[in-house]
Amino acid sequence: MSALNTAARPVTAKRGSATWRLIKAESKLCVRDKVAPIWGVGCPLIVLIILGSIPALREPQKANGGLTNFDLYVPVLILFNVAILAMTALPATLAGYRENGVLRRMQTTPVGPARLLGAQLVANLTIAVVAMVLFLAVAGLAFGVDLPQNLFGFAVAWLLASAALLSIGLLITALAPGRSSASAIGTVLFFPMMFFAGLWVPITQMPAVLQNISHYTPLGAGMRAFQEAYLGQFPSALPLLTLAAYAAGCALIAVHWFRWE
Repeated sequence: MSALNTAARPVTAKRGSATWRLIKAESKLCVRDKVAPIWGVGCPLIVLIILGSIPALREPQKANGGLTNFDLYVPVLILFNVAILAMTALPATLAGYRENGVLRRMQTTPVGPARLLGAQLVANLTIAVVAMVLFLAVAGLAFGVDLPQNLFGFAVAWLLASAALLSIGLLITALAPGRSSASAIGTVLFFPMMFFAGLWVPITQMPAVLQNISHYTPLGAGMRAFQEAYLGQFPSALPLLTLAAYAAGCALIAVHWFRWE
């Protein structure tokens, strides 16, 4: 029995180290590819600075509960960052692997779909964390936007929103045959999702029907949770459960229906 246990230990170590090496490799490739840093971080940051420089957007509005429109745009752009990573960078990377035959070769190795998709999830989540901290710092230091009053609630909401969006990106990746189709699907989903997050029209100024619909979309639920955290409350159950359902459901489907070629 002891001999069997001794023999089993190196296998576990090798599996763990292989997963960590895969995460490091995918993280380096994400940065080297420049899609995630430029479009996922640089583009939303430029938009943040432009919007913050418009005086009219920094005037308090009664419809926003005393918050300025720019106060509402900061969490929207944080979600914008994650949405670009999830809908553009992540699907294009893995669908490109499939198109170039990389996944077909990886199929012969012990790396399974869960481990491969998990490595991409961690790599993109790391970039999203850096972007989120950067956006909050720029908004606070340059434009005087306060941090969320309930930081723990905001962190929980951000983590669930990021997991939901990136899981949707993994689902696109799992099913799309190539880079062009993955980009097309991601683009089609991106714009309506950003609309319901309030990128063009703040959610509080939407008609009641659209507000109700937005509460059940991943970005709409994320924005509702963010706003509650900004006002000092821990996010309510509905948006958190909505985000958790998207994250778990899309991730499970992505792993189950993952296509190597």
